[in-house]
Amino acid sequence: MKPINLAEVQSELEKYINREVYLHLETTNGAYASHFNDKAYNVGAYIRNAKVTFNQAKIVGDGNSYRVGLKMELGWIYAEGLTDWEIYNSKLLLAGHDREGRLMVACQISDTPFS
Repeated sequence: MKPINLAEVQSELEKYINREVYLHLETTNGAYASHFNDKAYNVGAYIRNAKVTFNQAKIVGDGNSYRVGLKMELGWIYAEGLTDWEIYNSKLLLAGHDREGRLMVACQISDTPFS
């Protein structure tokens, strides 16, 4: 993966507008939190192969981390804390890693289901 380039990712996101696509979205601090602080809460969310159609897609950020918002007919999907991206097997992969390189958030969009 490479650091997010705002213009390149925005262009890739727009390719999926008004098309039924598959979405993978996950957030986690996993076991990372409890390794160093036994009072820390582990949190996470995970959804894979959700079929969605969005009519607007936008990436914003300050150069350190980014947020992607996908506007659907009845609401929004967003992922925050993204830092890296790539196109892999025709799938748009976005991820946010912490300073140690551990995955904290992933947002992936594809025309075909994720395996």
